[in-house]
Amino acid sequence: MELSVWTHDGVPPGVRPVEVVERKGLGHPDTICDGIAELVCVRLCRYYLDHFGMILHHNVDKVLLVGGAARPAFGGGEVVAPIEIYLAGRATQACGGLSVPVHEIAIEACHDWLRRHLRALDVDRHVRVVSRLRPGSADLTKLFARGTASPPANDTSCGTGFAPATDLERVVLGVEQALNAAETKQAHPAIGEDIKVMGVRRAGRIALTIGCAAIDRHLRDLDDYARLTAVVRGLALAAAQATTALELEVCVNAADDLAAGEIFLTTTGTSAEAGDDGEVGRGNRVGGLITPGRPMTLEAAAGKNPVSHVGKLYNVLAGRIAASVAATVPGVADVTCTLVSRIGYPVDDPQVVDVAIAPGAVGPSEAIQQVVREVVAAELGRLDALRDELLAERLPLF
Repeated sequence: MELSVWTHDGVPPGVRPVEVVERKGLGHPDTICDGIAELVCVRLCRYYLDHFGMILHHNVDKVLLVGGAARPAFGGGEVVAPIEIYLAGRATQACGGLSVPVHEIAIEACHDWLRRHLRALDVDRHVRVVSRLRPGSADLTKLFARGTASPPANDTSCGTGFAPATDLERVVLGVEQALNAAETKQAHPAIGEDIKVMGVRRAGRIALTIGCAAIDRHLRDLDDYARLTAVVRGLALAAAQATTALELEVCVNAADDLAAGEIFLTTTGTSAEAGDDGEVGRGNRVGGLITPGRPMTLEAAAGKNPVSHVGKLYNVLAGRIAASVAATVPGVADVTCTLVSRIGYPVDDPQVVDVAIAPGAVGPSEAIQQVVREVVAAELGRLDALRDELLAERLPLF
């Protein structure tokens, strides 16, 4: 492993003149696909461990959602064409002469995720799931099964992470989580799960543009809808004010035209009911945000196996390394970390670990270099624990 530690002279994102951050909430079609892919992965891992004592080769990171058709109406509308969800990817379907019910596991996981997160969606009537999971290639399956002390990386790829979070990043994440919290739904059942938050900071002012689906059965008319958007604005403002002292502006459902009756009204709480499509990897990066001012990769972490797929592991590890360095080295303004694998080489021995520290710390001195070396070694040594956290669904991947 080659470790590079250096001081970069770029201005940290939180003090640049303009910063842009986005989050696609749980009911957004892209996030739905991420959630399904990851739960399919987790369920396959658990089955493999229970029946074979090991996680077998799989990568189920290809999910496509094709939006349906609906006729929302105050008091309750209807879904007239189902949402279609296609599950694709690779998974071991037999081991030691025993078959694995891959399709049944995947479809059940898909249904369970939808029932868990989209309370207004009738999975049996509103969704059609098609599993097209296939066995993995012979070469990658053999690579995965190599009996080495550390699993070999299944790809030559990279992962990135950064820390600490800026005010805007914390605000965007916190606002969506507050609007999709269970207590919010109990108090305001008309708020759907399809919530997107776009945050723009110009100097010391944050502007949030929020798209929030409304559920028709809980609203009587346009006045009810207008009151709901005002509630959403108030909840978002309160969540943001609890996070930042910066000046705030909140706009909800900016495309609405109340006079024309053009509003974000849904029957199921998600735009997937009526033509909005989704795909794994098109939404939030690891950690839950889309941050164009930060380093990002195009890897879709959701659905990749947690043993050897660096597209998942290295993105999580890079974020953890950056956060640990930022918390350990005094005065750090910003840390970015990039890890690069080489296919077939041990996953705990990346070919490059690049850690860039923004001004604020003096260095990088030998003392700082030593701290980074210790942090990197510690995080790479916790891959088994990381796998267990992923299987316990305790890590935010999207």
